[in-house]
Amino acid sequence: FFFFFFTESVDYGPVFVQEPDDLIFPTDSEEKKVSLNCQARGNPTPTYRWLRNGTEIDIESDYRFSLIEGSLIINNPSEMKDSGQYQCLTTNMFGSILSREAVLQFAYLGNFSGRTRSAVSVREGQGVVLMCSPPLHSPEIIYSWVFNEFPSFVAEDSRRFISQETGNLYISKVQSSDVGSYICLVKNTVTNARVLSPPTPLTLRNDGVMGEYEPKIEVHFPYTVTAAKGTTVKMECFALGNPVPTISWRKVNGHNPSKARLRKSQAVLEIPNVQLEDSGMYECKAENSRGRNVFRGQLQVYTYPHWVDKLNDTQLDSGDQLRWECKATGKPRPTYRWLKNGVSLWPQSRIEMINGVLMIHSVNVSDAGMYQCLAENKYGTIYASAELKILASAPTFPLNQMKKTIIVTKGQEVVIECKPQASPKPTITWKKGDKVLRENKRITILPEGSLRILNASKSDEGRYLCQGVNVFGSAEIIASVSVKEPTRIELTPKKIELTVGESIVLSCRALHDSTLDVSFYWTLNGQPIDFEKEGGHFESIKAQASSADLMIRNILLMHAGRYGCRVQTAADTVSDETELLVRGPPGPPGVVIVEEITDTTATLSWSPGADNHSPISLYNLQARSPFSLGWQTVKTVPDLISGDMESAMAVELNPWVEYEFRVVATNKIGTGDPSAPSRVIRTNEAVPKTPPANVSGRSGRRHELVIAWEPVSEEFQSGEGFGYIVAFRPNGTRGWKEKMVTSSDASKFIYRDESVPPLTPFEVKVGVYNNKGDGPFSPIVVICSAEGEPTAAPVDVKAKSLSVSEILVAWKHIKESLGRPQGFEVGYWKDMQQEEAAEKVKTEGNESSILLTGLEGNTLYHLTVRAYNAAGYGPPSAAVHAATKKSPPSQAPGNIMWIQEGSHVSLGWEPVRPLANESDVMGYKVLFRQEGQSNSQVIETQKTSAVVLLPDVGVYIIEVCAVSEGGDGTASPQIRVPSFSGKVTLQWSLDNVST
Repeated sequence: FFFFFFTESVDYGPVFVQEPDDLIFPTDSEEKKVSLNCQARGNPTPTYRWLRNGTEIDIESDYRFSLIEGSLIINNPSEMKDSGQYQCLTTNMFGSILSREAVLQFAYLGNFSGRTRSAVSVREGQGVVLMCSPPLHSPEIIYSWVFNEFPSFVAEDSRRFISQETGNLYISKVQSSDVGSYICLVKNTVTNARVLSPPTPLTLRNDGVMGEYEPKIEVHFPYTVTAAKGTTVKMECFALGNPVPTISWRKVNGHNPSKARLRKSQAVLEIPNVQLEDSGMYECKAENSRGRNVFRGQLQVYTYPHWVDKLNDTQLDSGDQLRWECKATGKPRPTYRWLKNGVSLWPQSRIEMINGVLMIHSVNVSDAGMYQCLAENKYGTIYASAELKILASAPTFPLNQMKKTIIVTKGQEVVIECKPQASPKPTITWKKGDKVLRENKRITILPEGSLRILNASKSDEGRYLCQGVNVFGSAEIIASVSVKEPTRIELTPKKIELTVGESIVLSCRALHDSTLDVSFYWTLNGQPIDFEKEGGHFESIKAQASSADLMIRNILLMHAGRYGCRVQTAADTVSDETELLVRGPPGPPGVVIVEEITDTTATLSWSPGADNHSPISLYNLQARSPFSLGWQTVKTVPDLISGDMESAMAVELNPWVEYEFRVVATNKIGTGDPSAPSRVIRTNEAVPKTPPANVSGRSGRRHELVIAWEPVSEEFQSGEGFGYIVAFRPNGTRGWKEKMVTSSDASKFIYRDESVPPLTPFEVKVGVYNNKGDGPFSPIVVICSAEGEPTAAPVDVKAKSLSVSEILVAWKHIKESLGRPQGFEVGYWKDMQQEEAAEKVKTEGNESSILLTGLEGNTLYHLTVRAYNAAGYGPPSAAVHAATKKSPPSQAPGNIMWIQEGSHVSLGWEPVRPLANESDVMGYKVLFRQEGQSNSQVIETQKTSAVVLLPDVGVYIIEVCAVSEGGDGTASPQIRVPSFSGKVTLQWSLDNVST
């Protein structure tokens, strides 16, 4: 006799997470292993076993088998040993469950027999069947036929048909073009492997042509075709005959399904996603001029079993009755079997099984375990699992029911809980003190065992005992009941009206039993006030033991509502509420609707927002466009929109501009938040009213009148098709010449007339237009035609070489009345270059010379000068020539010797001899500076000696270099000379050596 003591636990029997699926393993796979997946959850963690064809696999005895978690791995699988049906059995302490069956198949394709195939000889016009005789294979294969040689495939048509059931090639009427060699090609649908049969020659007999004959159906679908619901059905029908027969299909006693399709010249009827209503008798008819032939067969559509009702885990007390029902649909109608812990369950004295219903009478511990209901028909089996737990225990009480003290107030209801956990259900008895409690109108023992006392009084105080008893034992709990005076509450003030920003104190006072402590809690609209999160607006003040205050500072609109004070004692809870009304600026008005739009007005309506307990006095209408800086107040009709109005007209808008509108409400407390913006709406088009500003002249080429203006902003264009009308006339004339400028962005117009002399004054005005019409012109201004580019070349152009890299260019300009220059451009190029390669340097203003720098030494340059202004360039001067100087000597003065006498230093050196391409020596420079300073003093001499006065005490740095037309030559190595009086020192310096 076993006792199971169940408490609330997370322990449970196994439940499948993943079950094995059917698997096709290609025999030529490189993987060389098969994995059948199985995974279950449960606590304790389940273990796994596997069955093949109903027999348990001994995984330990075959090295090819291994388990990874619950999955079965088969290494080097073979069809002989391993094909079949597999099931996973998973177990823990609560029982076992069996997975669905998974079929392991092997995919392969054998070779055709190598035996030579005999020739087939027929008469022309006769029908013929060429047999494929496929090799061994698994699973399905696809058939095709090759004519003479690969890859020339036989094309199927009304005369030729390849059956995917038999693999044979059917030719209803042979022609001379059919003579040749035929090869059957089969392809495995899983491995894609292909093999070719030996060729079958087809020849024509020479004993005449076959006459006409009626159709003979040579290949047809079975008498009974079975198909799973939702699959695609393909039924074949093909006949031999002369003339070539026509194939037609019909559903006997019904219409062909609308989704049905005829394939392969009507030889195949294909029904996709077949349903139960597609079942029935189908007929195929082959017909030619000689007669007809028909075949009929039955299409039966079946469905796999599918659950309608599954099982649920169940917990029963020992002795209860179990009733489980599982229900499934399917065609044929499923039958049911039951398993317990993976083993078939059979009817016994207490166990009944009828049509998917399992009943076990008077359950006991031996009935606990894992149960499975199997619904099956000839096409499949489905499994549903559930766990049965049997409870058998003596009464026990949870800790939260033990040794309670219950405090109530007079007149309240008292419920003392007594709900022992036990199986079977225990008998409950109650005592007050030592006496068994008897029920009456006030005192009732509830069905689950608890005690209820109505309208409690002092006489109900005392010690209560509850005892639960069943066949396995007993248990009891004790509770004490104390009855107190009820608590009363006063909350003041009762109704308050405040304005945003004001403050208030609410007072709450409790009248209660002196033996009880009280706690105060504040609520707003039924929710506890969070004093931490309310930003300092609320403060709870405990004034005395029996009262509390709520301070509300700087009140906001959101603080309006029902304020509650709840007083709580160990015996009761009482509460009271007061209403707080807060006046403030209006809320945002409702959505703004544009009722009517013109070119400059918009009629708007809105619904009023909350007035927040202060009537709305006026509304303000605001608009925003792509051209405004945010929201701007617009003019309205009426000028002032009173608070009782819900529509107004915005005026003085710009035509053809997109606007959004919003409304802001104001009352005597302040201005509220704006409404949401209206939808974007564009005002109507109108004739433009704004002419361009700042009409003026610009410089241009000779005979040109250049008119410029500031373009009109899109905000003021008033419609599509915006442009400008440029009107002009010579001073003193009557008629205006007008030109259209169609670009709205244009800012300039150039009028060219060869007959217009330079600087001719014109009266000019610029107007605007759009698709709606012409707008106004700007005020008339006087603009002169262009003076033109300079006409005279500079004269007396001279160029003088200043150094190895510099040439000074000078010129004079004849003053002209027209084409005044803004500056001059000097072009220069080397003697061996073309003038087109000239580099150019510009001057500005009236300068008459420029120093060209950065030139190559000892090089002849050609130079021209021309004037320019805004209209263009004048003619260039005649070219002049100048050569830059040779470069200075590269040799430095050598063998410097010096004698120092006091502050005088006498220097001497060897003369510098320049190379042939270097400038002649014109003299020498002696440079000297005090050490630490940057500026040198210079002494020039035409001799190879010099005397230097060193005025201050210190160390001096002295260098010597040659002077030439091309500039200063390379300096000598530095010499360092200390300066002090009275000493005579003789020194010399060799080339590149300093002392």
